[in-house]
Amino acid sequence: MTRYLLIVLSVVVCGCANVSHCRNGAIEKEGTIRLFDGESFSGWEGNLEWFRTEDRAIVGGSLQRPIPRNEFLSTRDEFRDFELRLSVRLIGEGNGGIQFRSRRVAGGNEMVGYQADISRDFWGCLYDESRRNKVLVRPDAAQLQKVLRDGWNDYRIRCKGRRIELWLNGYKTVDYVEADENIEQTGLIGLQIHGGAPSEVWYKNILLKRL
Repeated sequence: MTRYLLIVLSVVVCGCANVSHCRNGAIEKEGTIRLFDGESFSGWEGNLEWFRTEDRAIVGGSLQRPIPRNEFLSTRDEFRDFELRLSVRLIGEGNGGIQFRSRRVAGGNEMVGYQADISRDFWGCLYDESRRNKVLVRPDAAQLQKVLRDGWNDYRIRCKGRRIELWLNGYKTVDYVEADENIEQTGLIGLQIHGGAPSEVWYKNILLKRL
């Protein structure tokens, strides 16, 4: 088989041209990885009783029954310095969040690490999940209300060294530098549905660029 045919077959298998990396269903093109292919949970793991795919989005939770505990769908791969972009939608009175530089708790359902919050009173906040259990940075509430939408909201998360920046619909909500040198700065990305009343959090267009 010629070298040309091998290249053609590689493109067909990966499903795209100019691909530099294909693994666990993720496609990397020009430095950007599509973490969710719009259909399957390839590259992800978690309790699928509480996560499903619908309309090319990942949906956590249920509108028909309460959620008994926090649940997380997480990547299998770890990331350190990156820029993550995705769209999210909250339905109901519950909440969720986007974990990053995080770890699974051994033998449990929780994750430990930073979280970009998704809830009525915490949109745009940087929270430290299951570690310090507190909001590290909270954006100006008045400014946030000017950009917050009823439907889909666009999150941008940038991590470079110990600096973490968050944007919500283009408004910068967080610019934080981690002072504790003992806190790990690499880990998994996770999507949360918080335990509580019936609710859903939808996640789509999940793109990551390594820095």
